[in-house]
Amino acid sequence: MSSPLQELTDDERAMLDDLGFDAEAFDRLAATVRAGTVPPNTVDGAVEPPRKGSIVPPAPTGTMQGDALKDAGRQLLDAGKAAVVVLNGGMATRFGGRVKGVVDALPGRSFLQLQASRLTAARAPLLVMNSRATDEATRAHLAGLDHDLDVLCFKQSGVPRLNPDGSLFRDEDGAISVYGPGHGDLVPSLRRSGALAAARERGVEYLLIANVDNLGASLDPALLGRFAASGADMMVEVAPKNPGDKGGAPARVNGQLKILEGFAFPADFDQDSIPVFNTNTLWLRTDALDQEFPLRWYVVHKQAGGRPVVQFERLVGQLSWFLNTEWVNVPRSRFLPVKTPADLESVAPELKRMFGTSLTVL
Repeated sequence: MSSPLQELTDDERAMLDDLGFDAEAFDRLAATVRAGTVPPNTVDGAVEPPRKGSIVPPAPTGTMQGDALKDAGRQLLDAGKAAVVVLNGGMATRFGGRVKGVVDALPGRSFLQLQASRLTAARAPLLVMNSRATDEATRAHLAGLDHDLDVLCFKQSGVPRLNPDGSLFRDEDGAISVYGPGHGDLVPSLRRSGALAAARERGVEYLLIANVDNLGASLDPALLGRFAASGADMMVEVAPKNPGDKGGAPARVNGQLKILEGFAFPADFDQDSIPVFNTNTLWLRTDALDQEFPLRWYVVHKQAGGRPVVQFERLVGQLSWFLNTEWVNVPRSRFLPVKTPADLESVAPELKRMFGTSLTVL
């Protein structure tokens, strides 16, 4: 079977190249599907829970250390040294085909509008990573808000889905099916789009990375102060697990503490032995990001149009494998994910507490 790259039309290839398509990586990954040699998602090596004391909560407000870190964080915010990057990619399928960021999280106020109102008060820029599926609606929504917020939108790359035999997947109309290859695409997209350079030109030294549906994540000055004082290139927010919680978590792999995705743990490892999980809220220094990171590609089996497809994704948490990383145990109130419309009901009381119940127009 020939390479699926040869199945692309000139127009399809031009569209993918415009998105920053990594043809070489795609061809290499597709070859493993065709040959039946796709590597397992599990990691190699000894996996152990984090050591006691390696992950600690923020210094309490009211203590000398806590107040000093909070003051330092406020000074950084006042100086324009921090910004938020919202991960707003995906295929816009979970909210009835609507882009989640533009959906109302509270009556009359969208996810992006609530995040923007908070950043307007903090005088911090907002960077938004969109996918091909979310970019147009997101830009139009932000343009329709009355605000003076400094907003930088940029697109992640796109990759065509494959059939299980490694050939190019096409839908009933004969079109290729392009997906965003995971939020591990963040750093390459920041660099390729010029958004990273633009943020640094504005004096931004620290980025808070958060999912668009997690309004618990904010530019907390105490956490910013702690991150800056640590000297680390990256800080990961983890939170205590509730019964039944699954997903990625910090684990020692061959002695190094890393974010490990739930599916990457060995089958015989007791994930309940780790009492915290990764919230996917990350702090990064901008001067540590202008480089290439060999993030791992994970295979994902999904359905598209009722047919099985294969796609490969990278995850941003794997930056912890390559950067000097600090770890902080935050309260669950900083983790309020809304993956489906049904989740909105459960987090609504906390959102009302955070943002108020009256209609706010930016």
